[in-house]
Amino acid sequence: MFTIRRSDERGLADLGWLKSRHSFSFASYQDPAHVNFGPLRVINEDWIAPSTGFGMHGHRDMEIITYVLDGAITHRDSMGNSSVIRAGSIQKMSAGTGVMHSEHNSEPASTTHMLQIWIMPDRLAVEPGYQERLIDDKSRRGRLALIVSGSEEDGVVHISQDVRLWAGRFDDTEQERRTLNPSRRSYVHVARGALHVNGRPLGAGDAAMLIEEPELTLESGLAAEVLVFDLP
Repeated sequence: MFTIRRSDERGLADLGWLKSRHSFSFASYQDPAHVNFGPLRVINEDWIAPSTGFGMHGHRDMEIITYVLDGAITHRDSMGNSSVIRAGSIQKMSAGTGVMHSEHNSEPASTTHMLQIWIMPDRLAVEPGYQERLIDDKSRRGRLALIVSGSEEDGVVHISQDVRLWAGRFDDTEQERRTLNPSRRSYVHVARGALHVNGRPLGAGDAAMLIEEPELTLESGLAAEVLVFDLP
């Protein structure tokens, strides 16, 4: 089964300083047909105005991934971490037994554009944790590069769930083709640009959900940046 969810079908929140598109039920956007996809619980596409952001707030029992597309986000948390995550970097916060954090666009003149992704963990009440990684742009040029894994692997962010996340950039004749495990499911999110997924055209913000599909093909990209989730 191959299902497309178009960008404008997502939930929308506009708070002035924050514009956000919600792929799954979140805050005031509640859609019984789109609560989660396996353990993938949230993909929020956020545009945060200059010198604004989220004040200190709490989470628990969730794997929270921040993927910055443009600009930067300043992160501070109750574990003592304080850093600026810029485009080309990925950050993971395992909320576990509970953590407080804030996220702020400290840039005075530019909007931060980012994805915040929540994945439900396979274990509850674990010790909170934090990781950052710089994504090598060459590694995802015309192919998918593994950036998050539920297994301990060098150079990737580790989460407590049987999930793998790849990132890729595609233009023109660049192509990725891979065989899928029929016992698992895949979620493809086009972060920007456009490309064909299994022969179907998708644009920025569009997503494809694949269940019991034998193959995934990404091709005919136009400045495309894409995330691919392998999920139980």
